[in-house]
Amino acid sequence: MKKIFLLCSAGMSTSLLVNKMKEAAKKQGCQYEITATSLANLKEVQQQADLILLAPQVRFDKERVEKAVKDVPVDIVDMVAYGMMDGEKVLNQAKKLLKDE
Repeated sequence: MKKIFLLCSAGMSTSLLVNKMKEAAKKQGCQYEITATSLANLKEVQQQADLILLAPQVRFDKERVEKAVKDVPVDIVDMVAYGMMDGEKVLNQAKKLLKDE
């Protein structure tokens, strides 16, 4: 099972989005482990992640995260999808990055 991590400042604001993504994954018949956590937990996450998505408010850290994880895709969650808590749109973004479409 592929593991997707959503990172934000404290891991709180992405929790609702993770729940919406899990609902969308269930509807689509996808099996992913999707977790929200703080950017401060990057060291723990980097060895487990198949994909890391950054919340828009921490987009400035993308380059640092990419250097830390090397072979793991890193992207920024679409700002509109994040604001709307559109789990399906963010899940589709993740699937595309994981080449699971």
